[in-house]
Amino acid sequence: MENLSTLDKLPLHCRQWRHLGDRPAKGTVLIVHGLGEHIGRYEQVAQRLNAWGWNVVGFDQRGHGASGGTRGDIAQKESLLCDLAIVIDGLRAERGLNTGRLLMLGHSLGGLIAARFVAGGLMANTAGALPEWFRPVDGLILSSPALDPGLSAWQRLQLWLGIRLAPHLGAVNGLKPAWISRDPEVVRAYVQDPLVHKRVTPMLANFVVEASELVRQHAADWVVPTLLLWAGSDRCVSPAGSAEFASSAPAEVLRSHCFERLFHEIFNEPEKEQVFARLQAWLDDKF
Repeated sequence: MENLSTLDKLPLHCRQWRHLGDRPAKGTVLIVHGLGEHIGRYEQVAQRLNAWGWNVVGFDQRGHGASGGTRGDIAQKESLLCDLAIVIDGLRAERGLNTGRLLMLGHSLGGLIAARFVAGGLMANTAGALPEWFRPVDGLILSSPALDPGLSAWQRLQLWLGIRLAPHLGAVNGLKPAWISRDPEVVRAYVQDPLVHKRVTPMLANFVVEASELVRQHAADWVVPTLLLWAGSDRCVSPAGSAEFASSAPAEVLRSHCFERLFHEIFNEPEKEQVFARLQAWLDDKF
């Protein structure tokens, strides 16, 4: 899949992993990465999905990795959603990737973006029309999604001031590398990765707050088959957001599980085989 451009002409670095088995691929999984990282960190996830019969596509979001844009910033409130629509249109036009089902797998910020994107399909009930960036997908996988950023009252006040005074001014995001995994090798690789950054602006932080609230509000209306897996010992996002969503969404469309001891990056924890087993079982059951 070729690299793409955003509506405001930023380059988006794309990557694909094709299923090379004897049988045709079951479809394509689009991976949406988290804050401060890049799609290259999902090599093992992509390889597992390939082995299970799926093509995989991913991209570095604007302000991340090898893509363009100010680190940790967005130009407009819906920039990340518009970018995601461009990637979906691109992969559907790609020969060999435009057949079968399309699923999204989003982690952390990426999980929130993917969930907010899917929630766009519910907006016609309240707004009267679908957003221009909305594209239907067949399934959704959420890994420790940022459905509650866990901001304190003081942090919310800082955000309120920042969005009014300096919306695009970057600051350190406050997330500690030790919080991502209990595996020291994962943490070491993360710290030494030149494409990982620690920046976030009030514009992006405000998107997280507003989008997480909207997704939780629409949980009861959810219609897309969804697997929600989250870390009970997460310090990067609040596990309460996932728990609230899981308790509100219809049981016929949502399967969920909390891994109580795990840290934020559940696919990079010592118990990752348990997480992959849950993912594979859901994919086999639903698709």
